[in-house]
Amino acid sequence: MVAAGLNHFLSPAAYEAMVPSALPNPALLVQISGVFEILGGLGLILPATRRLAAWGLVALFLAVFPANINMAINHIPLGTTDLPTWALYGRLPLQLVLIAWAYLFTRATDQT
Repeated sequence: MVAAGLNHFLSPAAYEAMVPSALPNPALLVQISGVFEILGGLGLILPATRRLAAWGLVALFLAVFPANINMAINHIPLGTTDLPTWALYGRLPLQLVLIAWAYLFTRATDQT
């Protein structure tokens, strides 16, 4: 998660292209999502912050889902890679897998 979040700053144009045109300031939205992806990844490391970080990641994955839909509908390349239509639409269920994965970390754990 941390590496994916850092990539928002290393290759922002790829993420900015995914942002639906109805949303304002794609660069800022990409930076915000990158920061929260980094924080979520770091938060999963410590048991004390794991549940909150996981809920944050669930919210983040839901928030960026419209960008993935936009990417599929408008056949937006992933950076410089032009993906086939099946792969663009295949990324949509992957978001559901990521949401489920993050949700697993929201369960209480015994910290004794």
